[in-house]
Amino acid sequence: MGDLALPDFISDLPQSIIESILTRLPIRDAVRTSILSSKWRYRWATITHLVFDENCVALFNERPLAENSLVKFITRALFLHQGPIHKFQLSTTRLQCSPEIDQWILFLSRNDIRELVLEVGEEEWFRVPSCLFNCRKLTRLELFRCEFDPPLAFKGFSCLKSLNLHQVLVAGEAIESLISSCPLLESLSLSYFDSLDLNIWAPNLKYLCLEGEFKDICLENTPLLVSLSVAMYITDDIAEHFEQSSSCNFIKFLGGVPLLEKLVGYIYFTKYLSIGNGPARLPITYSRLHTIELCQVSFEDMKEILVVIRLITNSPNLKELQISGSSNTLAAIEARDLDFWEKECPSDCTFKQLKLVKMTDVSGVPHEMELIKFLLTSSPVLEIMSINPCAFVADRKLNMLIELLRFRRASAQAEIVFDQG
Repeated sequence: MGDLALPDFISDLPQSIIESILTRLPIRDAVRTSILSSKWRYRWATITHLVFDENCVALFNERPLAENSLVKFITRALFLHQGPIHKFQLSTTRLQCSPEIDQWILFLSRNDIRELVLEVGEEEWFRVPSCLFNCRKLTRLELFRCEFDPPLAFKGFSCLKSLNLHQVLVAGEAIESLISSCPLLESLSLSYFDSLDLNIWAPNLKYLCLEGEFKDICLENTPLLVSLSVAMYITDDIAEHFEQSSSCNFIKFLGGVPLLEKLVGYIYFTKYLSIGNGPARLPITYSRLHTIELCQVSFEDMKEILVVIRLITNSPNLKELQISGSSNTLAAIEARDLDFWEKECPSDCTFKQLKLVKMTDVSGVPHEMELIKFLLTSSPVLEIMSINPCAFVADRKLNMLIELLRFRRASAQAEIVFDQG
């Protein structure tokens, strides 16, 4: 008797399960399943998620060959595709400003595209075709290194929830208009922008990441914001603009985000918040804020120190605090204005949930040490106070450590971890 054919359980699975399996495969492997049998010839052509990268095709040393091969692969995949495409992602350095990109986006705009990620090339930037703005069902849009110019008649993406623009050439007014015309927007990331003056109106926004040269930032209507990360780069023009500003940046930026849970500020963030004359006491309490990370805080600038104090004393449920210093003075600094701490820090201030404090690039200047003292005496459940001195204060490390060990601790479990390098 001949061998009985084994039953093909996989081919008989429901289409939804087969599609789920194919979606989890790299697109190149999904297409290869077409050679398994006649049943599998076009099974891959109905998957709704298409993710392309430079591993889709054979490797070529010559760039034109690699680019041509990738273009042909993507074009053929779209040509043979059947049904809606919910996600299209292209991430590759092998493809530059290919005219086929316009044709692909036009095709996608007619196929219910919901998630679109385009990251191509490293040298030339491509111009986003106008047909992109006809993708009315988009829920996620990520664009890298391109020119983005919405037409005047564009009324926004009514379904968009996530927007990420990285190194995108676009007018500030166009960005503001785009953000405000996406009523469901929950996540926004803008990175590597030049001299941008930005007002953000996004009532459903929860996650915001900003990186670049910002002249001004105003969170005009973001009451649901829970996570905020900001990295600010300062040019001479922007620094001059800062000096001429009279409005209170702290209130303008953080005065309307009561639900904030995590705040990360890099480089000139505390400097930016310190500009302008604010009220003696903040009109807001960040009752949900549990993590604060602040980088390059100048402990020689009383206004920046005040920003730090206002943030932490108005965050009663803080659990983790990380601060790095940026003192430019290597010599010992006189202990002046230390009564400032008694005036600005409430005597009854208690951080009932603060367990971890990390201080890096510590130079041991008086106000830096006063902050450490304040935190130790006001944190009854503190577990770790980690101190990492900067590389330029080797001769002061021992004195710094002796001073730290003299500070009273509200927590019997508090451990001071001092990295002596």
